[in-house]
Amino acid sequence: MTPEQQQFLDNYLGSLSSQERDAIPHIIAEHFCADEYNANECARLIDIGKKTASCGLKEGYDIDQEPLPKVGGLTLVLDWQQQPVCVVKITDVSICPFNQVTREFAESEGEGDGTYEWWREAHINFFTKYAQSVGAAFDENSDLVLERFEKVYPL
Repeated sequence: MTPEQQQFLDNYLGSLSSQERDAIPHIIAEHFCADEYNANECARLIDIGKKTASCGLKEGYDIDQEPLPKVGGLTLVLDWQQQPVCVVKITDVSICPFNQVTREFAESEGEGDGTYEWWREAHINFFTKYAQSVGAAFDENSDLVLERFEKVYPL
C-alpha cells in the first residue's frame, strides 16, 4: 500500500476497538474492473452505496492461487489512479454457477442500466475475455465467487 492508502485505511481502523481490528481476517487494496472508466465508475457506485456486490470467476482464483474472500474482510476501494475512495466490509461470500446468479444479486452490482439483462451480457463478455487471458475456460456453468459488501468508511 502507498502511504496515502495506508493513512486512509488507518483512519478507519483507528475508529475500531482492538477486538474489532483483531477480528478482521484480511485487508486488501484494489480497484474493481479491468479498465479506467469502469474502475472509476465502480468506485463511484460503491461510494454512493449503489454497488453492494461483485463477482469473480472461481477458476481465476484457483489459477492465481488466491484465497477466496472471507466474511469480515476489508477492501480499500481504489480508483484507477490508485487513490483511496472508501472501505468496504465483506458481508457474504458464496459460490454459484453463472447461469444461476439471481436477478437480485446481478442488480445489486449496480452497474450499467441496473438490469439483470445488462449484467448478464456484460459479464459474459468480461469473463470470456478474462478466462482467455489467464488460460481458463468460461461458459454459463462456470462457478463464480459472489461477494456482498457494505461501505464502512467514510460514512
